[in-house]
Amino acid sequence: MYKLIATVLYFVIVIFRRKLKVIDKKYLPKDPAYILTCTHRSMVEIIVLAMAVYPLEIHYMAKKELFKNRFLNWLFTSVGAFPVNRENPGPSTLKIPVKLLRNNQTVGMFPSGSRTEGAPIKKGAATIAVMSKKPIVPAVYKGPLTFKDLLFEKEKAYIQFGEAIQPTDYQLPKNEAIAEITQAVDVAMKNMSAELEKK
Repeated sequence: MYKLIATVLYFVIVIFRRKLKVIDKKYLPKDPAYILTCTHRSMVEIIVLAMAVYPLEIHYMAKKELFKNRFLNWLFTSVGAFPVNRENPGPSTLKIPVKLLRNNQTVGMFPSGSRTEGAPIKKGAATIAVMSKKPIVPAVYKGPLTFKDLLFEKEKAYIQFGEAIQPTDYQLPKNEAIAEITQAVDVAMKNMSAELEKK
């Protein structure tokens, strides 16, 4: 299901409408086992980020509330997303992304945890990176905030990638490493967002 939906959207948005500009794709590791973190102001980032790495498949972490609706549960499950309890994330929450990464899959996360501009990022991505020993690739988005505007307005969509943050570079006790990596991701995404706004 993921490949079908992604292929259709890629053809419409990237090939036909020429709406997406990807910056610094060179920073994406050749090994697909990494965590993609992105800014999150709307649902559009989910689509555009997937288009930016197409044909690579992203397994998105999504809040569990989205899976309560029967149709949305089917849709999100079909495209490889998995639920997370944001209020009480337990060990089982982390097992799924860690297993995906160890199986050479890409995990997508929005570390601010909400569609609020400038919201502080949470430590989930760093925790998963430390547990799996897989890198985090920060990304930022600029462009339309609705699917309608993405399809029909002239404004282009931009995704910019940053250098991978390697958890193995942080030889510290676990909690300290998680805190340092979280800060590194936060700084990288803020700097990239400021840079992208100038373009």
